[in-house]
Amino acid sequence: MGSEGITQECSQKVANPGRATILALGKAFPHQLVMQDYLVDGYFRDTNCDDPVLKQKLTRLCKTTTVKTRYVVMSEEILKKYPELAIEGLPTLKQRLDICNDAVTQMAVEASQACIKNWGRPISDITHLVYVSSSEARLPGGDLYLARGLGLNPEIQRVMLYFVGCSGGVAGLRVAKDIAENNPGSRVLLATSETTIIGFKPPSAKRPYDLVGVALFGDGAGAMIIGSDPVLGNEKPLFELHTAIQEFLPETEKAIDGRLTEEGISFKLARELPQIIEDNIEGFCEKLIKVVGFPDKEYNKMFWAVHPGGPAILNRMEKRLELSPEKLNASRRALMDYGNASSNTIVYVLEYMLEESLKIKRENQGDNEWGLILAFGPGITFEGILARNLTV
Repeated sequence: MGSEGITQECSQKVANPGRATILALGKAFPHQLVMQDYLVDGYFRDTNCDDPVLKQKLTRLCKTTTVKTRYVVMSEEILKKYPELAIEGLPTLKQRLDICNDAVTQMAVEASQACIKNWGRPISDITHLVYVSSSEARLPGGDLYLARGLGLNPEIQRVMLYFVGCSGGVAGLRVAKDIAENNPGSRVLLATSETTIIGFKPPSAKRPYDLVGVALFGDGAGAMIIGSDPVLGNEKPLFELHTAIQEFLPETEKAIDGRLTEEGISFKLARELPQIIEDNIEGFCEKLIKVVGFPDKEYNKMFWAVHPGGPAILNRMEKRLELSPEKLNASRRALMDYGNASSNTIVYVLEYMLEESLKIKRENQGDNEWGLILAFGPGITFEGILARNLTV
């Protein structure tokens, strides 16, 4: 598996005392790179399926997702060792977890190491760990295995968020923010790690919604260091986390329905999911924006770091909030390059957001200092953080 990080230019804005800031980002991926143009033939070959109707449907879905590339743990070697993963109806939860537990730990370690390198301080300065994954299940949890793999102090304080889905990255960031602001001097490592093997299945006419996941989701890991009162000269804060809120929408529990069964995880996504998000996004954002007294509807004066659940959700948001097309560039780029990697994806979006901010600054298009970090998950749950970009 490979890891990547990002090194930022010197921050220009000063963080407010006591406010949590993102001090570094890092990411990691498995070695298998999947080109979307070749996914359909490979998937139907690997699962020994020759259904022309399902193949045509997946081909159409692969084009509409806008994904170009993504990384996956699944490989020919894994399918040779566990051929039952491609056979309909066999109980394979043990096999899946054997693969997933090791894979997510390895990716989380690599993403965290990349993040710590970018941070520039000793690993011994990390005081807390928040670990997020919807791709494993074990006792002790992945938080302990990650701590051991990194060589963290056994006295480190750990929090684990399991099966939060696509909102997990921002949920973890909200928890890390609270820890950092209530424990002066603390430095929180937030790590997310996901693999689609937990839900890999052969195509079936009885489960047409599975094909959406095949066309959309990818694997990987992400990491952030969060802390308040950055040490001048040693730390370069990227984003200040001002206000964080969470809200679930009543009577929407079945809109994102996931079940862990003997055959792995199965998901059902309601067709009305993008519409539900469109109908509720503006009211949710207004709750965050009013904290700093922004005038109504001035959304294009902000940056938007949105978890790209899929192109339909981004398109609906852009329409409802009347956003300029470039406002969701970071989210669309992350989706195109990595697919929907569940909780990890917000890390990739934030990296691209920093690039987009530098471009806006060079072109004198305003600084977009304030913005929102958003994600949507099962519940339907909205996660949002009002943030300042300290690099513009």
